[in-house]
Amino acid sequence: MHVAAVIKRKGSNVVSVAPERTIGEAANLLTENRIGAVLVLDGNEGIRGIISERDIIRSLTRFGSDALNRRVEEVMTRDVQQCSPSDTIAEIMTIMTKRRFRHLPVVDGGKLLGMISIGDVVKQRLDETELEVETLRGYVTGQG
Repeated sequence: MHVAAVIKRKGSNVVSVAPERTIGEAANLLTENRIGAVLVLDGNEGIRGIISERDIIRSLTRFGSDALNRRVEEVMTRDVQQCSPSDTIAEIMTIMTKRRFRHLPVVDGGKLLGMISIGDVVKQRLDETELEVETLRGYVTGQG
């Protein structure tokens, strides 16, 4: 299975924030949307970075309560790993595990198509496994 299937299932909506917004505003977006990270996009929808719950916690440790008034671009992760719709779920799981992050923007030909999380990847793998089990069960019982 490929990343394209995940995007097809979950949709291409991407929650984003501008780099000049405050960390407090980014935290509100995370809370309102019940997500763990938002992409930081420039005015042309180009990816400038990503800000996650971890980035916000680090900024609170570094700046104290003043962190919430600082700009997103001060604490965002700038080197954003991306994936493509043709990447396999197994490849993405390996990347997320080795690099220790939970969110990947999906980009094709420079165009942002969506964002996937580790939860999306795990759900896709569980769905695949369930289908495999049902197929084998049907084969074994002669119903396949």
